[in-house]
Amino acid sequence: MHFVVLGGGPAGTQAAMDAARLGVEVTLVERDVIGGATDMWDCIPSKAMIATGGAMSFLDRSDGMGLAPVRPHLDLERLRQRIGSITSRLGRATETILTSQDVRLLRGEGRLAGPHTVVAETADGPVELEGDAILLSTGSRPRVPDWAPVDGDRVLVTRDAYPPKELPRHLVVIGSGVTGVEFVHMFSSLGSEVTLVVSRQQVLPSKDPEVAAVLEENFLRRGVKLMKGARAVAVERTGDGVAVRCDDGRAATGSHALLAIGSLPNSESLALHTAGVVVDAHGYVPVNHHCQTNVPHIYAAGDLSGKLPLSSVASMQGRKIAEHVVVGHTVAHRHLNYDKAASAIFTEPEIADVGLAEADAFAEGRKIRVTKVPFAATAKALINDDARGFVKIVSDPATGVVLGGSIVGQHAAELISVIALAVTAGLRVQDIVESMLVHPTLSEALADAAE
Repeated sequence: MHFVVLGGGPAGTQAAMDAARLGVEVTLVERDVIGGATDMWDCIPSKAMIATGGAMSFLDRSDGMGLAPVRPHLDLERLRQRIGSITSRLGRATETILTSQDVRLLRGEGRLAGPHTVVAETADGPVELEGDAILLSTGSRPRVPDWAPVDGDRVLVTRDAYPPKELPRHLVVIGSGVTGVEFVHMFSSLGSEVTLVVSRQQVLPSKDPEVAAVLEENFLRRGVKLMKGARAVAVERTGDGVAVRCDDGRAATGSHALLAIGSLPNSESLALHTAGVVVDAHGYVPVNHHCQTNVPHIYAAGDLSGKLPLSSVASMQGRKIAEHVVVGHTVAHRHLNYDKAASAIFTEPEIADVGLAEADAFAEGRKIRVTKVPFAATAKALINDDARGFVKIVSDPATGVVLGGSIVGQHAAELISVIALAVTAGLRVQDIVESMLVHPTLSEALADAAE
């Protein structure tokens, strides 16, 4: 059996590695970077910059730890080198694992040329591949509307900002979703003045209002300007700055503007029609619970599939696809449940959630039990001089089964794994309560919230 994978992001590399381990011949075609452009050009660099900003913020408030205040200075070139070093090391490590599993790597752009045929345009010319199974995992790119003249200089998309050519004096961020608020946090931590254009009446409109309120309070304390109820409709260059015009007549001015208004799937160059693969009106490739397209031996995963745009989800899709390609037709395996995927936002404080949200339960008229504990009641939070945020757990009042939860505070992205495990495994709140956790730790708040 020959398995051809188009796209070397989290979904593609995981599927290739797992299928190769199961004895399948695998060829992986990647045009940009092993590890995936979204991960290596967006996610990893942004988190590296956030870590640097976090270090600066910690030093800036070091007097709370009994130290003399320190005013750190950002070295933009050293930060650029640090990001390059991290992504290079991760890319090399992924490539080493793939080659050690005898996965054949082809550098080039792949497209379908029939139901079982892939053509990879490489530097040495086209290479034709015949695949018994094919995975499409070509990812996505930042969305750029017609009204935004992106130039990589003053008007930026996310991939222009890791880091930018110069630290913005005043950055106007357009978009108040996950990516937008992470950029607000990142650049305000690094010393930029920031204005956030918020099209709704709260940042993170899809999140719990209590969670959004904590983040908004932190932004305002830092001096971030929130322009609420304003939808950007134009970006103009104004000499050495920019002006972002909104639909209500207001304008936000600054030295730079950054677009964080979603992404577009990379499907238009795949020649999907040659294999009869269906694509929806937005360019995504619909899949079933096995990640199969309408053509059963052709799979789609990651951002291209239109499911949750998370690297963790893409990797799990890759694992399930490899299983299905090899033994899925004869052995039953557990399907992915996207409703149980944990997610995090790397702001300060961090935000993480999983499973059923309180607001969604109320909207459905579902009976739930909600318990909430502030970190201010946790010894470790006081020791760390950061008691912001809370732990909230949603459970079934009749059975005690954990249905979901959210965490706002230090290390929320790490702590949510306990609730995620409980949701996935169908554990009860009592199982968390009876876990003898280390003292003093932030995780004690989980047990307190479960009581």
